Amino acid sequence: MRLDYTGLIADNRENESKQVRAHSDLEHTTRRQLAAAFRWAARLHLHESIANHFSAALGADSNEFLINPRGAHFSRIRASDLVLTRAGDGAGDHIDLTAWALHSELHRLIPRARCVLHTHMPYVTALTCLQDFEFMMLDQNACRFHDRVAYDRDYAGMALDEDEGQRVAELLGEQHDVLFLGNHGVIVIGDSVAQAFDELYCLERAAQVQVLALSTGRPLASVPDHTARLACEQWRTYPQFAELHLQALIGILDEEEPDYRD
Repeated sequence: MRLDYTGLIADNRENESKQVRAHSDLEHTTRRQLAAAFRWAARLHLHESIANHFSAALGADSNEFLINPRGAHFSRIRASDLVLTRAGDGAGDHIDLTAWALHSELHRLIPRARCVLHTHMPYVTALTCLQDFEFMMLDQNACRFHDRVAYDRDYAGMALDEDEGQRVAELLGEQHDVLFLGNHGVIVIGDSVAQAFDELYCLERAAQVQVLALSTGRPLASVPDHTARLACEQWRTYPQFAELHLQALIGILDEEEPDYRD
């Protein structure tokens, strides 16, 4: 009896074609979302010069990711400018050395880090410069990060090798999604571009409130621990907030800076 594999081969080819199209669609969407995040980071002054970096994973294992090219200003980045690379490939000529050292290891070692945002945004960075500072539960935005902030208090220069990325990944561990880098800045990780950028935005707003409150010299009224924990859970289960936030920002860019999509 002769078996006919024609149908099976055709089915396999169709499935492979669908997978390729799905991956292409995912890359297209992620490029536009990440480009929008760069443009809004520039508008909100969350970036610094050409020194900061955002990345977003494409593959299921998070090892394949998009990242901003070396030397590009956030306000000019387009979807097509983003560099597609894999952890283990090396920085090459197109990726900043510090970006590679941090982002490649975070994507490789922390599967939930689908999006990794590193900035020197001013209010959070100011708090990282206070001795033994602990992020306070002062307002609703701050409560979103209850028990989710880790600290690296020993600034030791620029991150130029993979050992530094591995150390940072260990500090974040399985519980934390925010890392305060002492005398340096912050890293925020999330399961999507929308989630990570929304949290970056809310973190800087909460830090601004804290800097302003500290500047008054008056006693601070912190939110009780049990209430902060409740608010954190409410934030994390609030339906589609981050996605709708990013959609709104993309809608503005579509009208005012449509070249980000190119």
